[in-house]
Amino acid sequence: MTSPSHSSHRTGLLANIGPLGSMSSGAYPGVVIASPSTTNPDYLYTWIRDSSLVFKVLIDQYTLGQDTSDSLRSLIDMFVQAEATIQQVPNPSGTVSTGGLGEPKFYVNETAFTGPWGRPQRDGPALRSTAMITYGNWLIANGNTSYAVDSLWPVIQLDLDYVADNWNETTFDLWEEVNSSSYFTSAVQHRALRQGAAFAIAIGQTSLASQYTTQAENVLCFLQSYWTPSPGFMTANTGGGRSGIDANTVLASIHTFDVDAGCDATTFQPCSDIALSNLKVYADSFRYIYSLNAGIPANAGVATGRYPEDTYYGGNPWYLTTFAVAEQLYDALIVWNKQGYIDVTSVSLGFFQQFDTSLSLGTYSSSSSTFGALISAVKTFADGFVAIGAKYTPSGGELSEEYNRDDGTPESAIDLTWSYASALTVFMAHAGQTSASWGAAGLTVSSACATSAAPTVSVEFNVNATTVLGESIYLTGSVSALTDWSTSSPILMSSANYPIWSTTVNLPASTEIQYKYINLQNGDVTWEADPNNEFMTGASGAQTLNDVWRS
Repeated sequence: MTSPSHSSHRTGLLANIGPLGSMSSGAYPGVVIASPSTTNPDYLYTWIRDSSLVFKVLIDQYTLGQDTSDSLRSLIDMFVQAEATIQQVPNPSGTVSTGGLGEPKFYVNETAFTGPWGRPQRDGPALRSTAMITYGNWLIANGNTSYAVDSLWPVIQLDLDYVADNWNETTFDLWEEVNSSSYFTSAVQHRALRQGAAFAIAIGQTSLASQYTTQAENVLCFLQSYWTPSPGFMTANTGGGRSGIDANTVLASIHTFDVDAGCDATTFQPCSDIALSNLKVYADSFRYIYSLNAGIPANAGVATGRYPEDTYYGGNPWYLTTFAVAEQLYDALIVWNKQGYIDVTSVSLGFFQQFDTSLSLGTYSSSSSTFGALISAVKTFADGFVAIGAKYTPSGGELSEEYNRDDGTPESAIDLTWSYASALTVFMAHAGQTSASWGAAGLTVSSACATSAAPTVSVEFNVNATTVLGESIYLTGSVSALTDWSTSSPILMSSANYPIWSTTVNLPASTEIQYKYINLQNGDVTWEADPNNEFMTGASGAQTLNDVWRS
C-alpha cells in the first residue's frame, strides 16, 4: 500500500491537541482543535464529533497496546476532564439538562460559541460516550474500576441519557447542512446505547442498562428504514432534497464495525451485502463528476467526496471520505478471512461482478479459487483508494480537508485533525487490526420494523462496443437506478473484458425497463441508435442481458 509516513499523520493529529500540541493554538488541555486554519475556513474550534472520533483512535491505540506511554494516558485523561467541563457549559442549544449536549462546537478555551450554526447535532454525545466506554472497559479490566465509575461514568451517563431521550428527534447531519434524520447519527446512537447498556451492567447500573437496551432496539428498528433497495444504497438523510448518496453511510459502517458480528446486514457491517452495494453506488457516483477520475477503470479506486451534489469550496473530494472507502473494504477482508467464506447475494452481486463478471450467486469457501481471487481483487481495489489519497498528499504528509477535483491540490482547511485520524484508522484496518467488539453480534429486529423491502433483481448489462482511446461506455435508462436517462451522471461500465463492457445494477422486480448505452469522451455524448432497449425484470434472483452497440 502506497502512503505517506504513518508517523507523520499521528504527529499531525497530536499537534492539534492542547495544551502541548505544536499547532493547538492555545487550546485547553485535552481539547482537540478541528484545524489551525482561522480564515477560509475558520476551523479553530473544537467539535464534539471530531474530538470524539480523534480520541477514539488514541484510546484504541492505548487499550490495544500499540502505545502504552504515560504521556498518551495523561492526554486521554485530559480529554475526559475537558469533555466533562464542556458538557456543563450553557450554550445556544441549552444547558446540560435542557438540550445543551446537542451543541456541536465550542471555542478552544471551553467556552460557548454563540453564533448562528446548524444545531443541534445529536451524533456528538453518542461518539463521545463510545470513546469513553472503550476506555472505561479497559480500566475495569485492568483493576481501575474506581476511576471508571467516579470520573468516566458521570460523563457517559449524561451522554447516554441524552441519546436515549432524543434519538428520534431531528438533527443536523455530520456535514452540518441537513436538518432531518441522518443515518450516521442513528447508527452511532445505536452503538452507543448498546455499549452503554453493557457498561452500565458492568458497574451495577442495571436499571439504566434496561432503559438503554430498550431504546437501542428502537433505534435498530428505525435504522432499517433508511435502505433504498434500487439501486441498493442506504439513504443518508430523510430530508435535504438530494439523491441521498453520501459518505455519511460509509463512515457509519466503519464506525460501527464489530469484528464479531460477521457480515450482518441488520447493523450494516462492512462486509454485509447491503453495505457492499451501498459502497459501490457511493463510489461510482464520483467516477464521472471529478476530472481527477477521468480514465480510471470502473473497477479501480477513485477520489470520492461527501456527496455528488456537493458545492462546498467547489465540491471537492475529501481525504477522510476516500480513506473511508478503503477502510470499509479492509474491514470486510478481515471478516471474510476470519470466517473463511464469502457470500454473494443478489444485493451484493453487482459489487463482486466488478472483479469477475462471470460470478454467480452463492457461497465461496476459503478452499475455493474464487475466494482467493476475490480477496486479492478487493484488496487491490481498497489499496487503490488509499493510493489516490496518497497521490495528492504533500510529501510531508500534511492532510487538509479536501483536494481539488481537477488537479488534486490540497484545499480548504489545512491540517484537519479528522483527516489525520482517518489515515490512522485506514492503516490500522490495512494491518488487520480491529477495535474491541461492541455487541453487534446476533442482533435481530422485529418483523414490525419499517423497512424499504421492495423486491429487486440483480441485472448484469453486457454490451459489445468497440471504442478508441479516451472513450468509455456508460449506461442510462428509465428508472432512478439507471439515472433517469441522465448524461451528467450515467453509470460507467467496466472494460475488463473488452470489447465487452459490463455493469450490474439492482433494479425493481417485475418492472418494465428501458435503457440505452452511451459513448462519452471529454463530455461529448454519442447515443447508440434507436429504438430504446426494453425488458421486464424478473420477480427475484439475477438476470443477464447481452447486447451489441447499435450505430
